[in-house]
Amino acid sequence: MPAPSAGERGEKLTEHRKITQAAKELRHKPTEAEKKLWQKLKAKKINGEKFRRNEPIGSYIVDFVNYENKLVIEVDGNPHREKEVKINDAYRTQWLNSQGFRVIRFWDSEVLKNTKAVLEKINDNI
Repeated sequence: MPAPSAGERGEKLTEHRKITQAAKELRHKPTEAEKKLWQKLKAKKINGEKFRRNEPIGSYIVDFVNYENKLVIEVDGNPHREKEVKINDAYRTQWLNSQGFRVIRFWDSEVLKNTKAVLEKINDNI
């Protein structure tokens, strides 16, 4: 396989910068459910495991990831109930799985109303 051209490398670098910038912006405006879950995940509060939030993986930004266990956690709101978004989520999950990640999803309402059960499910997947 030939090495990528300078133009191709530049395009990939530009795309990576855009994704990284978008991830930084998302960290500054989390949903209430994301805030609540982050309070439980940060500072290695679940079995001493380290999580990162709004982390770029490939061309996606995941809500939370634990690289050691290759676990991605997504917290979905109402837009994820729409057909087109569900299809995009399925492709995203498929791609993440192909990279060795396991993906678990929770609805915002689950995180807000039944945090203990959400944390137990996360713990079971670590």
